[in-house]
Parts: sequence; structure tokens; C-alpha cells
Amino acid sequence: QVQLVESGGGLVQAGGSLRLSCAASGRTFRTKTMGWFRQAPGKEREFVAAKSWIDGSTDFTDSAKGRFSIARDFAKNTLYLQMNSLKYEDTAMYFCAASEFPIGTHEEGDFYSWGQGTQVTVSS
Repeated sequence: QVQLVESGGGLVQAGGSLRLSCAASGRTFRTKTMGWFRQAPGKEREFVAAKSWIDGSTDFTDSAKGRFSIARDFAKNTLYLQMNSLKYEDTAMYFCAASEFPIGTHEEGDFYSWGQGTQVTVSS
């Protein structure tokens, strides 16, 4: 099993930035992709971004392109989501997840391990 622990959420004004972290531990050898999802109140959880553990390629949802970036620290086995130019509609609980599938999937069912989430609140 892989354990994922997110951190870095908080309250920020619109236009501001936050960096989320996801520390992975345990049996990570199955992992091919690590990703971020988010869930706003009353809405379904949605894909945000992902990074391939194999070749480092990245994948972003349209609303994140140009504003968010994703990176990995190999030494710390930690995934980061840098979020810039935050908007009110980015307010959500953000979840880190691990997948055995190659990068490209946005389906929750393709991710086998999830963190507990970290709250991001953007004030307008």
C-alpha cells in the first residue's frame, strides 16, 4: 500500500498563490502516475493535474493550464502542485492520488491510493 499525506492548503485572496505538497510512503513501486483531484462543495470530484513517475510528463485540466504547475522531489518522494493566479472557483478540497496507469487517465477509479485532502479556500 501507498500512504499519501497532503499539506499546504489554506486561505488565500484571489490572484494569490499556494503550493500543495503530497508526501508518499510505503510500496510506491506500483505507481506510474501521481495526480491531484479536487472537490468543491456540492460538486463531484474532478481531475486537476498529474505527473508521470516514468518519464516526468505532465497532464492538466483546461482550467489549470497556464496557472498551475506540478513537480516531484525524488529525494523526498513528494509531489507538489504550485497554484498561481488563484480564482474563487478554485476553492475546493484537494486530494493527492496514485495510479498504476500511465499518465493520461482522469478517472478516479484508475487511482488506487488517496490522501485525506487539504482545503484550499480562495476569497474573492
